[in-house]
Amino acid sequence: MLNFESDYNNGAHPLVLQHLIQTNDTQSLTYGFDIWSQQAKQKIKQVCQSDNLDIYFLCGGTQTNATVIDACLRNYQAVISVDTGHIAVHEAGAIEASGHKVITLPSHDGKMDIEDLKEFFYAFDNDESKDHTAQPGMVYLTFPTELGTLYSKKEIEDIYSLCKSRKLTLFIDGARLGYGLMSENCDFDIAFLKDNCDVFYIGGTKTGALCGEAVVFCDKNKTPECFFSIIKRHGALLAKSRLTGVQFDALFTDNLYFNIAKNAIDKAKELKSILQQAGFEFYLNSPTNQQFVIIPNEKVKELEKQVIFTHWFAYDKKSTVCRFVTSWATTQKEIDELRKILLK
Repeated sequence: MLNFESDYNNGAHPLVLQHLIQTNDTQSLTYGFDIWSQQAKQKIKQVCQSDNLDIYFLCGGTQTNATVIDACLRNYQAVISVDTGHIAVHEAGAIEASGHKVITLPSHDGKMDIEDLKEFFYAFDNDESKDHTAQPGMVYLTFPTELGTLYSKKEIEDIYSLCKSRKLTLFIDGARLGYGLMSENCDFDIAFLKDNCDVFYIGGTKTGALCGEAVVFCDKNKTPECFFSIIKRHGALLAKSRLTGVQFDALFTDNLYFNIAKNAIDKAKELKSILQQAGFEFYLNSPTNQQFVIIPNEKVKELEKQVIFTHWFAYDKKSTVCRFVTSWATTQKEIDELRKILLK
């Protein structure tokens, strides 16, 4: 069976595994003080072009979102997300479980529109009962979005400027950050983020690591107080921190993280062309590694006998929006096999 179901259905990149094996017999410090975590942090600082960063390694996306959001917000504050945002849809209420409401705004192909954000604040400011509501304390974006779309440099700058004017934290979920940055449609690099949000994370789980996300606070002097202890409280502090440290040390050596992310983008272009030639209508135009197409239900049943993909949601009673995803590990052989199936 061909598998285009997700970008984390493979293990780890061979160089990541090799580094894990090569360092396996070397004893180390724990809880983030191992030499590989320290090396990885320095490499991330170099690529971000700043020494004024505070970096922590966690294991997974939901864990990272829940920990960062809880750490940055006071107990009466809420986080603002689009209604398709990962924290609003696919995290089983993890944010609400920590006592923070998720306020949702309309999604525009997965993105937050600054005009919607301004309208929300206008309504909030003019609500006589606002003191009876959860107080907004953070804006949450995903890059790329859940639908594979991208914010432009200007869109992020504008949202961050609005956040700063209201003393709100801007948090960018970068679970698929590499795939967004390597898209031809992206007009900035990773160094741009350090100046245009308060905290973001570099996703490893979906980009060549067995697991792991690198949380980057853009000003180490503004890292939430006792963040180390907050990680521990969330059950997210790895004793064997070398597991994530070694992996990010490998990923940020010789540009590996970005090089392998580009493979997903290159293969997604071919995937997109095949889906177009097969006559499928696209739900939206994604420039990254996630492609969403509208497929008649009868064709879905036929295709799923040979290919694994995600049934995203029912488009209508006769068709389904389906997601096909490429990754750092997608091979030309897999693309060619899909071409044979769809264009036979």
